[in-house]
Amino acid sequence: MTANGHPQSAFAPVLSALSTLHSNLDRSQKKSAHEYLETFQKSPEAWSATYSILQSADATIDVKLFAATTLKGKITYDLHQVPRDTLPPLRDTLLQLLSMPQPKPIRTQLCVCLALLAIQMLEWKNPLENVVQTFGSNQQNYPAMLEFLHVLPEEVNEGRKINLTEDELSERTVELLSDNAQIVLQLLTQYAQSSPSAAKDPQLMECISSWIREIDMTGVVNTILLDVVLDALNSEDSFDSAAECISALLRETRDVDECKDTIEKLYPRIMAIKPKIMQAAESEDAEQYKGVTRIFAEAGETWMLLIVRMPGQFRSLVEAILECAARDKDREVVSLTFNFWFEMKQYLVLDKYMESRAQLADLFSKLVDIMIQHLEYPHPADSNQKDLFDGDREQEDKFREFRHLMGDVLKDCCEVLGASACLRKPYELIERWVSSHSAQVQQGLVPDWQALEAPLFSMRAMGRMVEAEEAIMLPRLIPLITQIPDQEKVRFQAVMVLGRYTEWTAQHPETLQDQLQFILAAFDHPSKDVVQAAALSLQWFCFDCAELLRDHVSQLQQFYERVIHRLSVGSQQEVTEGVAAVVAVQPLSSIHQQFQLCCDPVVDRLKQMAQSASTEEQKLALADHIKLVSIFVRTIQPYVEKGTQNPAVTYCEEIFPVLARLIEIYVDFPPILERVCHCLRQMVLSYRSDIRPLLGPLAETLGDGFEASKQGCFLWATDAIIQEFSHGATRVDESTAGAIFEFAERQIRTFLNILTTLTPDELPDMIEDFFRMASDLVLYFPQRMLSSHLLKDVLRASNAAMTILKEETLRATLYFLRDFLANGSQESPTSSDGRSYTNPPEMQDAVKQLMMSECEPTLQQVMTGMLYNFPQGCFSDASGVVLAMFHLEPETVFEWMKTTLTLLPQGSITPQERDRLLGNISSKIVGGETHKVRNVLQDFATSYRRRNVMPREGLGRLEATKFKFSG
Repeated sequence: MTANGHPQSAFAPVLSALSTLHSNLDRSQKKSAHEYLETFQKSPEAWSATYSILQSADATIDVKLFAATTLKGKITYDLHQVPRDTLPPLRDTLLQLLSMPQPKPIRTQLCVCLALLAIQMLEWKNPLENVVQTFGSNQQNYPAMLEFLHVLPEEVNEGRKINLTEDELSERTVELLSDNAQIVLQLLTQYAQSSPSAAKDPQLMECISSWIREIDMTGVVNTILLDVVLDALNSEDSFDSAAECISALLRETRDVDECKDTIEKLYPRIMAIKPKIMQAAESEDAEQYKGVTRIFAEAGETWMLLIVRMPGQFRSLVEAILECAARDKDREVVSLTFNFWFEMKQYLVLDKYMESRAQLADLFSKLVDIMIQHLEYPHPADSNQKDLFDGDREQEDKFREFRHLMGDVLKDCCEVLGASACLRKPYELIERWVSSHSAQVQQGLVPDWQALEAPLFSMRAMGRMVEAEEAIMLPRLIPLITQIPDQEKVRFQAVMVLGRYTEWTAQHPETLQDQLQFILAAFDHPSKDVVQAAALSLQWFCFDCAELLRDHVSQLQQFYERVIHRLSVGSQQEVTEGVAAVVAVQPLSSIHQQFQLCCDPVVDRLKQMAQSASTEEQKLALADHIKLVSIFVRTIQPYVEKGTQNPAVTYCEEIFPVLARLIEIYVDFPPILERVCHCLRQMVLSYRSDIRPLLGPLAETLGDGFEASKQGCFLWATDAIIQEFSHGATRVDESTAGAIFEFAERQIRTFLNILTTLTPDELPDMIEDFFRMASDLVLYFPQRMLSSHLLKDVLRASNAAMTILKEETLRATLYFLRDFLANGSQESPTSSDGRSYTNPPEMQDAVKQLMMSECEPTLQQVMTGMLYNFPQGCFSDASGVVLAMFHLEPETVFEWMKTTLTLLPQGSITPQERDRLLGNISSKIVGGETHKVRNVLQDFATSYRRRNVMPREGLGRLEATKFKFSG
């Protein structure tokens, strides 16, 4: 195959790799092809190869599209690979290619290439004029011209990915966009008038949308272009692009005071579209309905300030948006209006707009009716109440999620209308259902239950907005709910509603008994969903009505013991939290006894399970059961006077041997170890210095457990002790603090030994836990930690830790480095009373000496991570580490930085880029603006990664290995 004299061999390897990538060959061959193409796209050879492919008469569309996309990446990131005097021929080649008929995807990529070249080729002073002259004389080239006009503003506004300085980019933006805005307006106007088909050309709409930020709005509103765009809504081919164009026009009038005259002309033209709402709804044209709704929602959001200032004049717009929401039978576009209602609510709740709120209240009242109607489950045509979505699980999940979004709109309505007015709506619907259908209810059959369930859901959604003092509707609604007939989804919502209004029940104890009986009865319901709802509701009853239930703790304990073992894991935890909340409000004298009564059955069950748990499933069940103990410990936190034995700690001493024994038995099963460590950590967090009687056994168990299991959860638990019994903490003497630090050093030595025998990739979670603990040691024991002989090894371990590509592990390591370096500055990084303190000079010197001797590899590792593989979320902390180093020893760190840059792969950074980076850093240091080094580094790293590391467009991703089952 030849192409304009170029032999096929010039790009044969590329064709072969692309063929492999799209073939049925095995994954290893595809991976090799993918890696080859990634390397090819960044290589200097890609320039000539892409030219050859694009000019080839025999290359397929897919291959040419890959070439065009590759060329776009070359122009964006690799323009430094070619001499400047080759840029005019490159421009001419692109113009020549665009002058030939091209499939739309290739044409778009080539236009983007030309736009990117125009941005960076500063010596090309009149790109837009040249393009128009080249393409404007031939009608066949109009698509290329319009495509270029479309993409140019978009690429200019994305200019930060291009290797220009801020000043160069700013000047080029003026040259390419601002200086050409009037010319483009005239050009588009002429094109729109050239023929009826041109006036409905989607490309014309796209160009107007793209340039609208540059063109003076009056230039559009006062010309034929506004008529053209609005008329294009009547064409099926141009409707979508016209709707988007109108939305773009509307967004540019957001400054309503400045655009007052424009809005006066636009508003009646927009309202003239209103009949299309009914037209689209009745014709069931989903795309048209969506487009019209988007236009009205955009208008409402953009002109919100005018609506609340002049509700009378703009009421028609609000009514149009309400109609869009009301006519959406399939609930496909109503969500487009949600933000409008939220934004309007934000204004109407202000006293300043009280009068507007009164004028628009009736529309919000109708909105409540519409939302409740949309909340209804489908009514199946075949009366199959078990499958309401014809087996479409995705549609069912979408509906469930969508209901909660509609619930947010109901909350907005509550804020505008008041909770009582909104609650009256579901009350009236429930009453209407009772009067119409209650006599027809039979066991297992509840007619039209959807009309009963939807208002219940609305009550649940509005619960957060209802004050506990509400005295109009809830006294009528709550007794009504406890009489609701037993249909699964209705019962579920009824139980959930009662759980949502427990704060109100706490102030209305006369309603507690009936509600509680209704919820407890639900634990025996055959539906798992109803039982789970009952568990959640009981939890909230116990939380909010604990004082009302404190005298019934014995009955609650008996109920707990009866049901706990037949609930799902999540429900077990919820019910346990509720029961523990009631125990927590018992008198101090009975805390120990009630703690025992409620938790002993759980502990006894743990012992039984531990004796027989041999399979993974049994062990996981045991781990879940341990969490119930943690819940009791977290929730039951009695206040005791200093010097008084804490009854909860007494009980913890009683069960501690059981937990320690679980560590010994299951030392090789991390889920159990994690749950036990969580429980032990919770004891420290809950009882703080009162846990002192357990401190010795606790430290020994955690130390032995870490050595035996090599699991990071033991460090996590250790960290709680470090925080609570730190040097200088209240009620912690010097000897105790010293013993705690010795214990911490034992854990450090164990960790370092483990890291010596295993690779960091095998220990990501442990490394994360370790460096979080190390950060707290630097914060809570700064002098002891900085003088520890282990700190050098910890710093070296941090370099190894930064080779792990797990964000949380990296962040923990970087936090530690920042905390360590912060002690080298004059101002202390910690303060217990909000005041600033100064680090002792000897501490500052110790940090600086350690940094000078140990941290050059740290700088190299941090920079390597920023340039190559750190997740984006780590950039801030990584640059913070480098900044802290510059603050302490700027000249030395500057030399380290120069050395680090020399280690980068050849060709990945030009000498000019290196000099510019070092020059920027040097100027910030000399100018006393060291804090700005951080932004310099982040910008450089982002640019470097885009050019050298991130995959280029055009390849996509390899498919995952396909699952195979041979059973």
